[in-house]
Amino acid sequence: MNYNITAYSIFIIIIVFIIVVVGKICYRNGNIFVAELIPDHLELCQQINKTLLVGYYLVNIGYATMTLADWETINSLNQLVEVIAIKISIIISILSVLHYLNIIILTTSIQKLIKSH
Repeated sequence: MNYNITAYSIFIIIIVFIIVVVGKICYRNGNIFVAELIPDHLELCQQINKTLLVGYYLVNIGYATMTLADWETINSLNQLVEVIAIKISIIISILSVLHYLNIIILTTSIQKLIKSH
């Protein structure tokens, strides 16, 4: 029996939940973080944060969709759980790296802009 359709369904439900929840948390906390980096420019901070959220959704939804194309044939429940766990853990790891890269880039870029003015 091929379990791929079941695996795809479970994966999509879990990954959409993770992407939406993490996106909302990062957006909410990101407003505070960016506002601290650029004081007295609340509108600019909100626009930066909205842009980061859109980019976050596009990258993650695109990557999650691309991973569906290269799944192996799943023939058992054990393999189903294993494949879903590996695919989700890869996306969570990528999310973590991208999050910290955004923080580093924002912090260094904004600090350079502030010092140049």
